[in-house]
Amino acid sequence: MIGAETAERLKQGLDAPICLTWEFTYACNLQCVHCLSSSGRRDPRELSTAEAEQVIDELAALQVFYINIGGGEPTLRPDFWELVSCAVDRGIGVKFSTNGSRIDGAAARRLAAADYIDVQVSIDGADAVTNDAVRGAGSFAAALAAMDHLNRAGFEGFKISVVATRHNVGQLDALEALAARYQAQLRLTRLRPSGRGARTWSELRPTAEQQVELHRWLLDRPEVLTGDSFFHLSALGEPLPGLNLCGAGRVVCLIDPVGDVYACPFVLHDRFRAGSVRDRGGFAHLWRHSELFAELRRPQSAGACASCGQYDACGGGCMAAKFFTGLPTDGPDPECVKGHGAALLAQAPTRPRAGIDHSRRVPVAFLGRR
Repeated sequence: MIGAETAERLKQGLDAPICLTWEFTYACNLQCVHCLSSSGRRDPRELSTAEAEQVIDELAALQVFYINIGGGEPTLRPDFWELVSCAVDRGIGVKFSTNGSRIDGAAARRLAAADYIDVQVSIDGADAVTNDAVRGAGSFAAALAAMDHLNRAGFEGFKISVVATRHNVGQLDALEALAARYQAQLRLTRLRPSGRGARTWSELRPTAEQQVELHRWLLDRPEVLTGDSFFHLSALGEPLPGLNLCGAGRVVCLIDPVGDVYACPFVLHDRFRAGSVRDRGGFAHLWRHSELFAELRRPQSAGACASCGQYDACGGGCMAAKFFTGLPTDGPDPECVKGHGAALLAQAPTRPRAGIDHSRRVPVAFLGRR
């Protein structure tokens, strides 16, 4: 657990992000109902290979420790392996998230032989019925096939990444057992009402009782990764391991496929767009001089949460979750464990529209390779 002094320093921002998320493409062969970026169709304005390599050079100069590559399905970019090699060659670690559809035996062996590369295979249930209802028919089988390939290739310690929903919280033990079966590490993340998730959040988000169950389960398993998704649960009385603060624009940010830079991977909206890597000065100038990032690094008001005795524990919760449910960003989290957010949600606030929808025009069958 980090100390109060370190936490305050992190809130003021660092010279470079601890973790930078980079969505390589909006192209995807799935159409997950909770997709943060509403991915599906490739954007023709995507950064070129040369532009992406220039960004990698900038990140290396800033001494960014590692990048978290996502999408869409990042392996659908024709230059995916070229860009990953470029980052690794410059001393930047790579963690990429995949639905597993393109991780065959050859790809798994290539990954197992590489240095500084980590893999996260995404599933959202411990069985096909639960998972495929969210991610699409055939997606669970394809993800397991990818894990089999990684396991046979000797890639130990890959991650199994799960978005916690009301339909899989009861499967946490089974998901933990699945990770153990593959000598993998379980990673849980929070469902946010962003992208297509804005339409499904109310139906998929864990219940108040499940939030308590999830908190207790995670406290008993400090080895389970969360990426600090659940710091709003710290108001239940015991903080979870990690930063337990909103790192948006302070220690994290996101680059999208067309080069736009956002304060957080979960707020792809003009309100939280700092600029573009194509702007003069590139990424480094935005990180150091963006007015948006400067605003986020200033001391934040507790707002409506000032009178709550748990504000220091939860920090008011997730900025993205508040913004996309129409709640004030200095107010309580919509899933506030004390119930303050639920009272505001009952007033039916106006929700901001998400950014560009890259979803396919019609639902598609799973297109991955087996």
